[in-house]
Amino acid sequence: MEFSTIWAPRILSVLRIVDGLILLQYGTAKLFGWPAVEIFENLKWLSLFGIAGMFELVGGTLLILGLFTRPVAFILSGEMAAAYFIEHFPRGFFPILSEGDLAVSLCFTFLYLAFAGGGPWSLDAVMRKET
Repeated sequence: MEFSTIWAPRILSVLRIVDGLILLQYGTAKLFGWPAVEIFENLKWLSLFGIAGMFELVGGTLLILGLFTRPVAFILSGEMAAAYFIEHFPRGFFPILSEGDLAVSLCFTFLYLAFAGGGPWSLDAVMRKET
């Protein structure tokens, strides 16, 4: 079997886990103040940022586990699109200038995961009895 054929599904799982960890840190920073991020200090849980933090905390955790990957990734793709258009786009069209590059990258990565699934190293695969 070819190297890329063997490793492509596994790297899909690694991509899901790493992006889940990235998203999870935003959720914990917003909701629990860890790691401490100045812009998220005194954040109200029911504010727009607080609700986004809830999506990021729960969604990031589910992505790390690879549980309900497709629907979770689809929802998170929408959240990242909203984050870009609400927070970054008003400051400029180009993501590099509006600091929206991470939101755009995560949006399209999550959209990809919504179609590709969580890969073999996921609870979704275990529940389908794949290895």
